[in-house]
Amino acid sequence: MYHELRKRGTRPNDVRPNCRHVLVIPDSACIIVPPAPNADISPMDAPNPSANPTFASRTPLHIGAVGVAVRDLDKVGRYYRDLLGLSELAREASTVRLGAGGVPLIELTHRPDAKPDDAREAGLYHTAFLMPTRADLGRWVKRIAVTRVPVSGASDHGVSEAIYLDDPEGNGVEVYADRPPEAWHWRDGLVDMPTEALDVEDLVRAAEGDYAEAPAGLRVGHIHLRVGDVDAAEKFYQGGVGLTRTRQRGGAAFMSSGRYHHHVATNVWHSRGAGPRDDDRAGLAWFAVEVDDPAALAALAARLRAAGAPIIASETGFETADPWGTRIRMVAG
Repeated sequence: MYHELRKRGTRPNDVRPNCRHVLVIPDSACIIVPPAPNADISPMDAPNPSANPTFASRTPLHIGAVGVAVRDLDKVGRYYRDLLGLSELAREASTVRLGAGGVPLIELTHRPDAKPDDAREAGLYHTAFLMPTRADLGRWVKRIAVTRVPVSGASDHGVSEAIYLDDPEGNGVEVYADRPPEAWHWRDGLVDMPTEALDVEDLVRAAEGDYAEAPAGLRVGHIHLRVGDVDAAEKFYQGGVGLTRTRQRGGAAFMSSGRYHHHVATNVWHSRGAGPRDDDRAGLAWFAVEVDDPAALAALAARLRAAGAPIIASETGFETADPWGTRIRMVAG
């Protein structure tokens, strides 16, 4: 129900498991006018902005791939391929790696005996896939409106425009596009991120053509986590990882590197007081933070070790965990 979503301006923390909608776009918003017979289409030879990662992936620290443990690998893998047009980059006995432009974005590991994820425990709130351009998001919205993919919400956050969904096993998904960073409003080091109704019709008008596959510049722009305590989460992700607070409100904290609006968000909306993660559950297995300066990895490891976080060396960097046992792979970007 597109009109209901637009009226309510659904927020991520308003989403309920049984509150499912589809986007309905009036036919007038989907008209595509072809160029005149003698039109100059030489700009089409210009570099394709959809192939370029955005500002979110050019900061000193940024989010890389995300690993998710799933009970039904075929069903969940098909969902992400169909939803975003991701390509299968690798397949092993129990793991499928999906991505765009040859870049891994999500790794699904088959754990058929795992217990279902529990929103009251620490874990994944959503993985946020960042479209390279607003036009890419508009084309994608047209696609899910035609295919009637259920959505959980749609919001205009000022810094971005976003659609919220849930995969077949309840893992939250955000698909969004950023507004230009120069249009973001900062006050006293914090960025304004309101939650308003999303004008889906205007978004679709920004799109020409169809969404056939994931654009090469698609990336995971941020990750939103369920935690047991916001203050403890900020202490770890700011003091340990080195992110900076960009917003805090209503049981949630938002943090970033390089003045992005947020690379990591944490909330206690359903999980206040949660203890360590149950490794026997499906859901978030790990996420990667890419570090642009390889020399900074050693300093980052030393800082986390001093904070009492576990450090396990790997070929590409090291792995650590937050206070709830959420695994984080620190890798050279």
